[in-house]
Amino acid sequence: MGRTSAVDISLEEVRLIGERDRRIVTHTPVAPSAHLSERYGGSVLLKAENLQRTGAFKIRGAMNKLATLGESARRGVVAGSAGNHAGALAFAARQFGVPCEIYVPAGASLSKIAACRGYGATVHEGGESLDVAVALAQARANETGMVFCHPYDDPVVVAGQATLGVELIDDIPDLAQVIVPLGGGGLLSGVALTVKQFDPSIKVIGVQISSCAPYIYGKAPLGPVPTLADGIAVKVPGDVTAPLIEKWVDEIVDVDEDSVADAMVLLLERSKLFVEGGGAVGVSALIAGRVKRAERGTTCVVLSGGNADLGLLTGLVRRHETISGRRLILFARISDRPGGLARLLTVFAQYGANLIEVEHVREGVDLHVRETGVQVVLEVRGRDHTETLIAAAKAEGYEISEVTGR
Repeated sequence: MGRTSAVDISLEEVRLIGERDRRIVTHTPVAPSAHLSERYGGSVLLKAENLQRTGAFKIRGAMNKLATLGESARRGVVAGSAGNHAGALAFAARQFGVPCEIYVPAGASLSKIAACRGYGATVHEGGESLDVAVALAQARANETGMVFCHPYDDPVVVAGQATLGVELIDDIPDLAQVIVPLGGGGLLSGVALTVKQFDPSIKVIGVQISSCAPYIYGKAPLGPVPTLADGIAVKVPGDVTAPLIEKWVDEIVDVDEDSVADAMVLLLERSKLFVEGGGAVGVSALIAGRVKRAERGTTCVVLSGGNADLGLLTGLVRRHETISGRRLILFARISDRPGGLARLLTVFAQYGANLIEVEHVREGVDLHVRETGVQVVLEVRGRDHTETLIAAAKAEGYEISEVTGR
C-alpha cells in the first residue's frame, strides 16, 4: 500500500491503557458457543463486546483519546460517526466534563442517535455517508477549535481498541485464531498488533460486508450503502490502519447480507446475544464457510457491538421463520358467503396450525363472482406439517397453493 504506520506501541503500553481505563471500560466476557463448537468440531468462543459500556468496543478508543487531550479539549470534541463511535465519544466526553458534538449520516441507527443525546451530546443528522459526516465534523472542528476525533484513523484510538486484544490473551490460554469485524480498521489493527506481539502464530482474520469492502476490492460504491452491517460500511481504508492491517493481519474475507441476517438470528436464538449486523460478521464468516475454525486451539469471534434498532428484529425473525419452514403463507379461493373463511380456518386449526394473519385478496386475481381469495400466514412445525395442511385443505375441496419468495 506504500504507506508507513503511525502506530508504534508495545503490548506493555496497551496493558497500561487498559488498567488506567478499567473504571469505565468493561472487561467483557468470552462466552463458549456450544452450537458453533459442535457444528465445526472445535472450540469456538464469542468475545461479547455487545455487552460493553455504550454497547460496543468503541468506548476503548474514545476513553484513550480523551485521556490524552488534556486542556486541548476544553472547547469540546467533535466526530463524524455511523453511531458506535459517536455514542462512545459522547459518553467519554461526559466522563471528562467536556462538550461533544456528533455528525451522523442520514439513516443512522435511531437507537444510537438517542444514546448520544442521552449522554449529553449535540447530534447533527445529515449527509449521505459516513465519509460526509466525518468531513462535516472536521469542518466544525476547524471552525470552532473543538478537537476532531476520528472514528478509527488515529493512533491513539487504535491503541485504545488494542486493549481488547490484551483481554483475549489473558482470558484464552490456547488462543489460536481471532475473527474480527472490519470497517475502518481501528479494532482489527489494534487487536492484531497486540496478539501478534504476544504470539505471532495466532491467526488474525478481518471480515468486511461484501457491499462495502474497500480493503478487499479497493473501490467502494458511490452513495449510501444499504446494509445490515451499517456500522462497518466504511468506504476508505485509513492512512493509519491500512498499513497496520497489511503488516499484522493474516487474511481478510467478505460476507453477504443473507449470512449476516442468519448470524444475527443464530446469536439471538442459540447464544441469547443481541448483536448488530456489523458486530455479527465474524459469525457470518464461519457459517457461510468463508473462514474455518482453527485446527488446534480456540477460535474466538469478536462480536463488536449490539446497538441495532429493535424494529429490525421483526424482519429478521420473519425471514428466519420462513426459511426454517416454521412460517407458511398460503393462498386459497373460498366461497364469498358467510362462513366461507371460517370453514377454511377450521381445517387449519384441526391440524394444529396457528393463524398469524389473514387478508382478503380480490384485486389482480381471476375469481368467480361468488369467490374471494384469501392469503393466510400460519405458524407451522416444519415442512411435513406444511404438506399435511395443504393436503387436508385440498381434500376439503379448496383450491390452495403456497406463496413463496416473501
